[in-house]
Amino acid sequence: MTRRKASLQWIAVHSLGVAAALFFTLPFVFLVLTSLMSDSQALSRDLVPHTWEWGNYRKVFDTPGFLTWWRNTLLYAGLGTVLTVVSSVPVAYALAKFRFRGRRLSLMLVISMMMLPPQVVVIPMYLFWAKQLGLSGTLWPLILPMACGDAFSIFLLRQFLTTIPDEYLDAARVDGCGELRTLLRVVLPMARPGIAAVALFQFFYAWNDYFGPQIYASENPGAWTLSYGLESFKGAHHTDWNLTMAATVLVMAPVIVVFFLAQKAFVEGVTLTGVKG
Repeated sequence: MTRRKASLQWIAVHSLGVAAALFFTLPFVFLVLTSLMSDSQALSRDLVPHTWEWGNYRKVFDTPGFLTWWRNTLLYAGLGTVLTVVSSVPVAYALAKFRFRGRRLSLMLVISMMMLPPQVVVIPMYLFWAKQLGLSGTLWPLILPMACGDAFSIFLLRQFLTTIPDEYLDAARVDGCGELRTLLRVVLPMARPGIAAVALFQFFYAWNDYFGPQIYASENPGAWTLSYGLESFKGAHHTDWNLTMAATVLVMAPVIVVFFLAQKAFVEGVTLTGVKG
């Protein structure tokens, strides 16, 4: 009786898991199948392509501006991620391991910045970057602020760094390491999962960002990103659903590939964060 009950529980749990997996994967499967259909079949009720139109992806790449959107998105996401990590790690290290007056207040300010909606500061920020510095029509107003750190990244890294025992840092200092060398030689190798999680969060955010490019780069098609250019592509091919789906797959594919390649470090970093407050 106990074995039968355990078997029924196993079947129930795995059935729910399979159902949840299908719920999340079937829309993506439908997206890929539609992207491989012909123009006429994409508007029909057919779920499987009669002929596999792989040329749809070539047509998307041949669209004027699509490769430029790719280049801009890689610049925005790649450079922005590097700047965010480089600028956030020292701040998080100081908040996690240094004892100084105003430390709790500084942490509260970081947390309060996380709660501040970006729409609240969009007008003064736009006036500063566009009117004062003349950088409208470019992605630099979105990239340069990342060199000053990110509140969410700082908080996440700070929570992870608190899990590193202070004894390792004390041993490095006894051996003559300064704070910078201790950070580079001891802390960073041990904080790789947390850094990977922060980097992936920032990369995904920048890759999928639509609001920022719409504010600063909408007037210059040469500065559009994939997320913003996809809206223009959909408007130009509103009846060609196969091409629209193909373009959507090409926009989603890099993020999916990056996540699956780095999912172990990402999950480990998110799991360990917050173990110690």
